[in-house]
Amino acid sequence: MDLSNRFFPAILSLALGGGLAATASAGEADAAVKTASVAVDAAQVGQPISKYVYGQFIEHLGRCIYGGIWAEMLQDRKFFLPIGDKESPWKAVGDAAAVTMDGDRPFVGRHTPKVTLSGKAPGGLFQEGLGLRKGMNYTGYVWLAGDPEVGPVSVRLIWGDGPEGRATVTVEKVTSKYTRVPLNFIAGADTDQARLEIVAPGKGVLKIGTLSLMPSDNVQGMRADTLERLKKLDAPVYRWPGGNFVSGYNWRDGVGPRDRRPPRKNPAWPGLEHNDFGLDEFMTFCRYLKTEPYIAVNSGLGEVESALAELQYANGGPGTPEGKHRAENGHPEPYGVKFWGIGNEMYGDWQLGHMPLEKYVEKHNRFAKALKTEDPSIMLVAVGAVGPWDEGMMRRCADRMDLISEHFYCNDKPDLIEHVNLIPQQVRRITEAHRGYRSNFPELKGKDIRIALDEWNYWYSEYLYGDLGSRYFQKDALGIAAGLHEIFRNSDLYFMANYAQTVNVIGAIKTNKTAAVTETTGLVLQLYRRHFGTLPLKTAVAPPYNAAAALSADKITLTLAVVNPTLDALRLPLKVTGATPAGGGSRWQIAGRPMDYNEPGKPSRVKIEESKVDDTNTLCVAPCSVTLFSLPLR
Repeated sequence: MDLSNRFFPAILSLALGGGLAATASAGEADAAVKTASVAVDAAQVGQPISKYVYGQFIEHLGRCIYGGIWAEMLQDRKFFLPIGDKESPWKAVGDAAAVTMDGDRPFVGRHTPKVTLSGKAPGGLFQEGLGLRKGMNYTGYVWLAGDPEVGPVSVRLIWGDGPEGRATVTVEKVTSKYTRVPLNFIAGADTDQARLEIVAPGKGVLKIGTLSLMPSDNVQGMRADTLERLKKLDAPVYRWPGGNFVSGYNWRDGVGPRDRRPPRKNPAWPGLEHNDFGLDEFMTFCRYLKTEPYIAVNSGLGEVESALAELQYANGGPGTPEGKHRAENGHPEPYGVKFWGIGNEMYGDWQLGHMPLEKYVEKHNRFAKALKTEDPSIMLVAVGAVGPWDEGMMRRCADRMDLISEHFYCNDKPDLIEHVNLIPQQVRRITEAHRGYRSNFPELKGKDIRIALDEWNYWYSEYLYGDLGSRYFQKDALGIAAGLHEIFRNSDLYFMANYAQTVNVIGAIKTNKTAAVTETTGLVLQLYRRHFGTLPLKTAVAPPYNAAAALSADKITLTLAVVNPTLDALRLPLKVTGATPAGGGSRWQIAGRPMDYNEPGKPSRVKIEESKVDDTNTLCVAPCSVTLFSLPLR
């Protein structure tokens, strides 16, 4: 049966719903289907596509980690902000004047909340706006100390009115020594406005060191719903911890017992750094996802000694000073981190520790020499930026790098085709510059310094998911796919590409308090990672369409991906030379209207839809879509 006979009515219906006339005559319907042939030459094979071009980047910014990956529900759980501060999520129960911040031997950080009770009325703290799911178990703990006379301390999770709208853990007596009290609640309702209270009725002083509350399905402190989507994304590498953040980050703040790690003001972005997710947690994250870590060191305000210690903490044996430190923190075996970035965007005056190129090349070389001496097996990624910065780094640091980073972000264009083309245009710009460097710089002779596209994405829409929490649309998915195609066409140059930033912050996954969803752009990355081939082939299609083809590693399957940035359905006659399709195959499409999007907690509007291919001579492509075909070869 000819697939087009049964498939085109469906995609034509989608086309009509995507901005064309709501009703159409038979003649007008025919006009909504275009034809453009695609040619694939299986005899012209490029260098293998690196798996690392499907990488990701996470930074301590907005709700990427805290509120996205990390499962902690409480904000400012270590009380960096004084109670009563307008930015603090904590409020006093009862007399606000009874709550002060005690800086004398604080439990963690610079001060600890102290509640002075008069015996006349209960007092304590509360935080509201917590998200609960009915029937879910929530677990945690609180560190308490104080006078025995404060009486029984009640820790309450409240989701409604009356006794049936709350669960309570009662601590009969506190002592002058901090004690860790476990918490366990079962939510009786779905809500985004639950409240946690810590209240005592007696007399004297009650101190609250820190506390924690997470859904019980958390995976070693990480959100199960986020991890479920990240596993499907299957990114082979994650870059961490930044980004601008890294230039002011002291990695030592993020290791050791979590409750004793000091909270800080985020050095580069709004908000706090809780220091609950540090190097060890990042490695746990990577091992759970079966992905490789890529750690950036602080070459902004940081110095070589700190970077060396961090490398030794990660990769040193238990007999080294930092390897021993890691073992004491519960991780006796070296992590074996291969990829290390020296800094981030040091060319920019927005970067902490920014300096002119003339000085930075010297700093880079100091870092690179020391790190390679400590561990010769690692791969170093240098800070790059097309133009004078790249030229200086290539000429003066070529012997001190394995890869060089590039970053770009694209805005918005009102025209659909122009919007989609923004991403591949930027990839081409970087490609052309690097081919020029290889041709013109004698310092690169005999070297193969490839590109790590450490950050790339669209960045333009309203922030709906915290700081920089942009929503992505179907039109953005098309651009990301077209960008991948351009990377595939230049597989000899691109070793790595890390989509920024994986969760919430201009990310491929979005979360609210109780749910997560894969964005349209994330669906593209997931689809290509799972099904696109590894040996790129010469492919031609007429604009405005964009196509890329590849053979599977065993050369028994041809994969073809097509971006249709129009509102017309597409008939695609396929011409393959150098190989013969066996007939039939599989087809995956991501299709929708240009402004369609997915939202956590709601049914997805945009999905990956799979179907069979009957006719391989003429393929069918929906309007405003990314379609991937897998065709067995004879």
